[in-house]
Amino acid sequence: MTGELARRSYVIGQTEISARPLEPALYLVATPIGNLADITLRALETLAAADIVACEDTRVSRVLLDRYGIRRRTTAYHEHNAGEAGPKLIAALLAGQSVALISDAGTPLISDPGYRLVGEALDQGIRVVPIPGPSAPLAALTASGLPSDAFLFAGFLPIKTGQRLTRLEALKTVPATLIFFESPRRLAETLGAMVEALGGARKAAIGRELTKTFEEIRTGTLESLADHYAAADTPKGEIVICVGPSEATADEPADIDRLLLSLAAEMPASKAAAEAAKMTGSQKQALYRRLLELKDTGKKGDTGKEGDTGKDDVG
Repeated sequence: MTGELARRSYVIGQTEISARPLEPALYLVATPIGNLADITLRALETLAAADIVACEDTRVSRVLLDRYGIRRRTTAYHEHNAGEAGPKLIAALLAGQSVALISDAGTPLISDPGYRLVGEALDQGIRVVPIPGPSAPLAALTASGLPSDAFLFAGFLPIKTGQRLTRLEALKTVPATLIFFESPRRLAETLGAMVEALGGARKAAIGRELTKTFEEIRTGTLESLADHYAAADTPKGEIVICVGPSEATADEPADIDRLLLSLAAEMPASKAAAEAAKMTGSQKQALYRRLLELKDTGKKGDTGKEGDTGKDDVG
């Protein structure tokens, strides 16, 4: 390696700063999601000091590295070569080298194959060090105005209509703000599916081109957003969808008890539990156990159908 390439430094403005040596480890370095000024000082020093910088796309990452005068060896690590590149990176780590893992944008492992490399590193007793920073899901969530005390990042939805609806149905009762990535070409179709599966009244937000020149955050109900993007031209740029949790209040325990007893008066216990689960979003097995408790403690009146022993299969 030439002396020029061997320099472990980074440049801010006109100032070149030497990077301190890194201990051997796998460093997970968050990089800007659009605005290159969002890089952290710790990230710059880590990238400048690492023996190897593993990139999702070396061409994309080179733009960032050149911006800050970082001349480090880069290697590709992505979904299509993880099986081949991963063992080589692990071998380098076991040999005492430091590896910085970055994605094209944002925090590594978020919707990319880096988690496999981390798992392999941990299995080998290799230290893994997070270098936190920009994240598109968190940027969209904080600007959405939706509840942030509990949230679920669900990545990309399936492309096929049936599979997409099935996935959304599975997420319908999650008591948290849902966050998705989506292609601009599929945004209108996906919002329509969300209206169908989750209900049009849910509050939502679309984050587009976050941190970039043409950043846009559009809020409204799922129905209003679906109508807007169905009529608009296909948007450009990276898309994050945030969907607020259902505003339906959770059923009080006493209300659920009354519902269970009412259903059990008309049908076997297992079927009553199944029906209550559909109506409340609660787990069938938990409701079945609760119904048996009610029957055991409420013998004062017949709460079940005659002949129902409470021992039917809840499967």
